[in-house]
Amino acid sequence: MDNPPKVGDVVIYCDKYGNDHNALVTVFWGDAVNLVIVSADKDKQDTYGRQIEHESSVSHVGPHCAHGRYWRFASENRIEYKEPVSV
Repeated sequence: MDNPPKVGDVVIYCDKYGNDHNALVTVFWGDAVNLVIVSADKDKQDTYGRQIEHESSVSHVGPHCAHGRYWRFASENRIEYKEPVSV
């Protein structure tokens, strides 16, 4: 990675369901980051507004990534979500 993220940078977090969220980097090391995101659950409200959630040890998008639970820059391509298949 030529230009690693810095603490406070906005990146895109793709959750385990393949949904993208804007996220703030709180720690970066190597290829992984810790992130904070605004909860997608509209029922998670408190007196400060929508609650935040933390994700840790999130890998950077790459050819060996699953379709979810990775981070990427806005300029990078996402991995399209595919429904699991039963065997």
